[in-house]
Amino acid sequence: MVKLEFHDPSGTLEVTQPFAPRLTTLEGKRIGLVTNDQWQAYRMMPKLKEMLEQDFKNVEVLPVDAYPQGNLLIGTEETAKAVKASGVDDVI
Repeated sequence: MVKLEFHDPSGTLEVTQPFAPRLTTLEGKRIGLVTNDQWQAYRMMPKLKEMLEQDFKNVEVLPVDAYPQGNLLIGTEETAKAVKASGVDDVI
């Protein structure tokens, strides 16, 4: 009888830094929008801002250009510092 052995590639990952806690509501919050500026982002992000402002009381959504934009910039320390300095409650 032939015995076959298989490697399980799924493995496991140790989570060392969990995601930030989620907000229970956006009402009364200050929200920032970070974009990689990919295709149609120039249309979608302002529309998202508009829809959030319509759907939630007293929400303040910063303009799309409040932070550096584009794949090369959104992961930088400069962007992280800008987000922190803006005093937002959350970032989309």
